[in-house]
Amino acid sequence: MKKDNHRIQRLPRNIEVRGAKVHNLKNIDVDIPLHEIVAIAGVSGSGKSSLALGALYAEGSRRYLESLSTYTRRRMTQAERADVDDIRYVPAALALRQRPGIPGIRSTFGTLSELLNSLRLMFSRLASHRCPNGHYCPPSLSVAAMQEITCPVCGVKFYGPGAEELAFNSSGACPTCGGTGVVRNVNEAALVPDDSKTIDEGAVVVWGTLMWSLMKDIVRTMGVRTDVPFRDLTPEEKEIVYHGELKKHHIHYVNPNTLEPAEMDFNYYSAVNSVKNALAKVKDEKGMKRLEKYLEEDVCPDCGGTRLSEAARGPRLRGIGLDQASAMTLSELIPWVQGVPSSLPEEMRPMAENICESFMDVSKRLMDLGLGYLSLDRAASTLSTGERQRVQLARAVRNRTTGVLYVLDEPSIGLHPYNLQGLTGVMDDLQSDGNSVILVDHDTQVLKHADWMIEMGKGAGAEGGTIISQGTVEDISKNPESVIGPYLSDHYESRIRPVTKREALFDKGAIHLETGAIHTVHPLDVRIPMGRLTVVTGVSGSGKTTMVLESLIPALRAEISGQKLPSHVKKVEADGITQVKLIDATPIGINVRSTVATYANVHDGLRKVYARTADAREHHYKAGDFSYNTGKLRCPTCDGTGEISLDVQFLPDVQIPCPDCRGSRYRKEAYDIHRKAKDGKEYSLPELMNMSVDQVLNALGGLKLLQQRLQVLHDLGLGYLTLGEETPGLSGGEAQRLKLASEMGKGQSDSVFVFDEPTIGLHPQDVRTLLHVFQTLIDHGATLVVIEHDLDVIRNADYIVDMGPGGGKEGGRIIARGTPEEIRQNTDSLTGRFI
Repeated sequence: MKKDNHRIQRLPRNIEVRGAKVHNLKNIDVDIPLHEIVAIAGVSGSGKSSLALGALYAEGSRRYLESLSTYTRRRMTQAERADVDDIRYVPAALALRQRPGIPGIRSTFGTLSELLNSLRLMFSRLASHRCPNGHYCPPSLSVAAMQEITCPVCGVKFYGPGAEELAFNSSGACPTCGGTGVVRNVNEAALVPDDSKTIDEGAVVVWGTLMWSLMKDIVRTMGVRTDVPFRDLTPEEKEIVYHGELKKHHIHYVNPNTLEPAEMDFNYYSAVNSVKNALAKVKDEKGMKRLEKYLEEDVCPDCGGTRLSEAARGPRLRGIGLDQASAMTLSELIPWVQGVPSSLPEEMRPMAENICESFMDVSKRLMDLGLGYLSLDRAASTLSTGERQRVQLARAVRNRTTGVLYVLDEPSIGLHPYNLQGLTGVMDDLQSDGNSVILVDHDTQVLKHADWMIEMGKGAGAEGGTIISQGTVEDISKNPESVIGPYLSDHYESRIRPVTKREALFDKGAIHLETGAIHTVHPLDVRIPMGRLTVVTGVSGSGKTTMVLESLIPALRAEISGQKLPSHVKKVEADGITQVKLIDATPIGINVRSTVATYANVHDGLRKVYARTADAREHHYKAGDFSYNTGKLRCPTCDGTGEISLDVQFLPDVQIPCPDCRGSRYRKEAYDIHRKAKDGKEYSLPELMNMSVDQVLNALGGLKLLQQRLQVLHDLGLGYLTLGEETPGLSGGEAQRLKLASEMGKGQSDSVFVFDEPTIGLHPQDVRTLLHVFQTLIDHGATLVVIEHDLDVIRNADYIVDMGPGGGKEGGRIIARGTPEEIRQNTDSLTGRFI
């Protein structure tokens, strides 16, 4: 017994990290408690993810893979060793990332959550099955045991389908759509986009782009005129072009290479068949992209989008088929599943209860995480990243592992404060099963739930990468070195904007919106005060997006442009509003040539400044030569992109920093053109592009316009971004604020700004910066409508519209509206409980 006690005492209590240098980590040493919930906090770019994902998860997963057989490892991606001197006692690790991979076309909420497995089992073992002659046989133990069934009506013997035969990913798939629920048809309108052209001039675009130029010669032999505008062809001629028969024709033509006349037999592919033929031969995503413009997706006419074959839709349980059960939302399906055992013969109930219990275990977690409004047949690709991450989390708890390190990357994203209780409950379950949980997040409600906290900082990028405080939440709330500490304190005062009196709210006018029912949202009648900050709140799926993004914005845009209102909008009144701007988190720019400097309109000015220097004049360089897109001084190796593509056999191309310019985009000669800065040093343009906004602000002198533009970026809390940073790689929050840069400082009394969850990924300190930005816009007369879960933003609203009470069919109503104080006192409001 003594020996056992001695052994228990010697078990490691911490993961020991020594000399971590991943990304911006500055050679840090840290001990991370095992079997606890450990939060890693810090401003954006401070090194939180570098420590959690780049060091701990990377090493935990790599070492686990290394313990597997060589045969198994060969089939898995090999992880690189993290840039760390030593990590001891790190368990096998799983990461639930902020941006899970995009699921395939066959993936649904039901398959992702694995709820569909239980549901298929119910329909296979517990349902009434249909005999080949169409009669239904009642459920029995022999059906459940997969034995041969004898039809009580016609006596035919048959077997009921197994669970696999009810799956749309295998033999239960609808043969017409292959289990995807959609069919691709050729969009004939896209085949001839400009009917003023002749066929010879390329009117039938697919015959040009898909290398079918011979079709012009063949169609001529079929009696179609190719030298008149397409619109002037007879219906018969057009029919031949679009749908002519696929058969061989003998044609005379001129060889384009030798210019010699020739003749040959060639199949005629009509415009539609040209696309179908190319579609059948598509091998990759690139080929599919080329064809997409000629195709349109429709719901499969045979399965009605359910993905299931007619046979898989046959079994009946509690009066409905698997397709109908899958179309129910989780909150509707739960009571239906609970009623399954009692609907069956007595001897089948124990087995039914067992299968149903498995379903209820998983669904409870998903309900706790606020996903009850999703139906099982909802395509996984339409789920938000936050929704997908929460499905992963529910699965992790269901797997009942022990001794695993779970790294959760901003799991609070998209969650209403009410659902955060479900999230903390899931973390508690993981911990109580003997796992260790590492949590990277900004939400103070979630951070306060941690047993131990490590704070990175103090700033971002080069200003971060060190541990500025660690300890319990109470320790950190009292630590004067901590940036997050004040926000964890009970004395924290979150209201920083002036309070508007209730009676003055609508003094500047109102936007009035009336809608009919759409999706799960009931008819709405809402007034939004002009010149104020209105926050739209409610749990996930309560109808916020439908009201604001699908109703308010299109209605205002239609009203402004004098076009027809969307069909579900009955009325919109917005006197004096002439523009609506949606500031969302979609990436800025689609290629590496878009940088912070080009987007903020700073790069052009800098090029002109450098073209005026003595060095540039000596070499006869003009402003255009400093362009890394087209100028003489761009790097010839990477063509000014800063990176090159490596063709790796059998794998996707790999992008690496250009070996010649090292990512700067400029050739060596650009470094010889200097300008003296106000700090006394001389800088070249490539060196400035590698500096942060704040560093460049300090270095620039006498350049008023450029300083003003950079100051705006600083005021938006983006001073840490480098000028040369690629905009497609910015986080959603960074992209949102950068989009605002050009709007700051203008009069905005005719403008409505709509923000869709602008605090995603923001530290409480950055949320305060954002609130100051909101106030600046309001001071310039703007009307702000913000969809948000963050309590600091909600508490700083002038007016709140609270949707709910639940998600999906249990939501879709305005349950409370008014000032934050009025919402707080409203017993119907879930949001009110938290403010």
